[in-house]
Amino acid sequence: MRIFKWIGMGLAALVALGLLLLALNWTTVKRLMTVNTLFDADNIVTNFSNMDAAFLHHDLTIGEPQPWEEDVQPLPETVNVQGEELILADVLTELDTTALVIIRDGKLIHESYYKDTGPDDLRISWSVAKSFMSGLYGQAIEDGLMDISKPIEFYLPQLKGTAYEGATVANILNMASGVKFNEDYMDPKSDINDMGRVLGLGGSMDEYTETLKDRQYEPGTVWQYVSIDTHVAAMALRKVTGKSLHQLWEDTYGENLGMGKSPFYLTDGEDVAFALGGLNLRTRDYAKFGQLFLQGGEWQGEQLVPEAWVKDSTINHAPNVHPIRGSGYGYQWWVPMPQEGPSKGDFFAVGIYGQYIYVNPAMNIVIAKNAADREFTVEQSNGQHSMNMNIDMFRSLAEQLAIRQKTDLDAEALRQDVKVWLKNSQHAPFLIHAVTDDIENGRNFAEVFGIARSKDGAFDELLEMGWLDTDSALPNADELEIIWKTMLEEIKSQRELSKQQD
Repeated sequence: MRIFKWIGMGLAALVALGLLLLALNWTTVKRLMTVNTLFDADNIVTNFSNMDAAFLHHDLTIGEPQPWEEDVQPLPETVNVQGEELILADVLTELDTTALVIIRDGKLIHESYYKDTGPDDLRISWSVAKSFMSGLYGQAIEDGLMDISKPIEFYLPQLKGTAYEGATVANILNMASGVKFNEDYMDPKSDINDMGRVLGLGGSMDEYTETLKDRQYEPGTVWQYVSIDTHVAAMALRKVTGKSLHQLWEDTYGENLGMGKSPFYLTDGEDVAFALGGLNLRTRDYAKFGQLFLQGGEWQGEQLVPEAWVKDSTINHAPNVHPIRGSGYGYQWWVPMPQEGPSKGDFFAVGIYGQYIYVNPAMNIVIAKNAADREFTVEQSNGQHSMNMNIDMFRSLAEQLAIRQKTDLDAEALRQDVKVWLKNSQHAPFLIHAVTDDIENGRNFAEVFGIARSKDGAFDELLEMGWLDTDSALPNADELEIIWKTMLEEIKSQRELSKQQD
């Protein structure tokens, strides 16, 4: 009987010890429980606004808030995606959008939130954070602290003997380090998930990089998306500046961009920022970072990021274009490929669940989008389909909004001439709905004059166009082109004649 008594006492002691350990580590246990359900369909949207509940984090200080100047505009109803004209609202729904903010000419022209999120939600960036880290390199290079052509072990000797030895800082910034790293989020044994467990359990990300010994490619020969490369780049930046990433971020962005709510970085157990995906900001403030790069790194007269680095980091440096991911890659920025058409020169940052900062210098437009798109991670092909949809949507929105603005500015003088001409024209019913790719600065003629086509094919007249009243049917495309060209020639002739008479 005595032996059973001792066994019982031993079990009780073990249970008590277990309960004590659980109590001492309850914060860690609770954090792991949250991490395990982080991406569940029912929780993902809420979790992405409350990442401080799941991970260690470091609050960032900011300067005086500077609200966006607003000039609210309606968005186009449709966008061209993969060659199809789709309803914008349907595309946003399919991409599980939670927020959309659009800036044109430095003014907020659109802001919308979905799935019970709001303007003050601090949304997780995931890999959008990589581009913020890249921006901090510019000043270090300009100050002579960093030479990205040097091998990484020049700055981080602890990486000698690892897969990183021999890779230049530029290779690492460009995701061409050659390090063997499985980025499959759906594989629980993948490197990216091993890294996530280090972060979730409060381990050291710096120490984790030293465990990577295998190389898949020679450095600089093949582009391969390896998220841990960003952490290594941040390690080198911290080393040469003597500052934490938190401090660098606050000094460059936090104090100057006038963000509206204090953001935070997720961190490891040593308070080292999760540089490759741990920023949490308002969507409006993601847009401010995009606007900073649209302006060549200048903000309110101060050069926060050297202009040369803005230009160099946002063009394609990838040694190859991935067969699935058709976009090019700069220094922690993505570049749509091919770079042609009216949006040539655009670039973007992207996070795995559909977070975007899209910058279109040609159209002077920045788009920040947050999402919880679980399809983005299912397969590489699906992820690329999602990326293609987003970029096509952004380009279509930017081009339509820019065309609308230019036409609004330039059309008024033409409008008056055309009204006079149309009053006496037998072709007025047809001209109102003439469609072409080049109508006095590129706008659909029907839009310029505010005339809409009804569902039954008749023409509906807006009140301000009281001088026209018709429900005639459309002629064919060839007739429209001839009529339109005739009308333009007539207007040009009238203007030339008027100039000569003056």
